[in-house]
This record gives sequence, C-alpha cells and structure tokens, in this order.
Amino acid sequence: MIIFHIPNMTCGGCARSVTKALLSIDPQARIETDSPAREARIDSALDKSAFLAVLSDAGYPDMQ
Repeated sequence: MIIFHIPNMTCGGCARSVTKALLSIDPQARIETDSPAREARIDSALDKSAFLAVLSDAGYPDMQ
C-alpha cells in the first residue's frame, strides 16, 4: 500500500481529479481517497515514483 499526503486535495472534486490521474497510469489500481485527511492510498504493483510524477503533473504533489 502506497500512501500519499496531498495538502491541496481539499474536496471531493479534488479527490476525483487525484483518482483519475492515478488511474491513468494504472487502471487496475485500487485507490482510496480521504479529503478531510488529505490522503490517497493506492494498492498497485507500480512503483511509488510513477505515481509521484503523475500527481505532480496533475497539480497535486505529495508532501513528504
């Protein structure tokens, strides 16, 4: 399980955008978003770095 803290994911619309961006590189991934906690949890065979890049490109960079 990969967990990202995304400070600017503040609403359901943001969560949908994050989910769409993540699914664009792994359509089989299981993704859970929690807007109040500003977290995205991903179950995928892909490496964390692939998701970091797509989140950044979508305007939702992870805060580590």
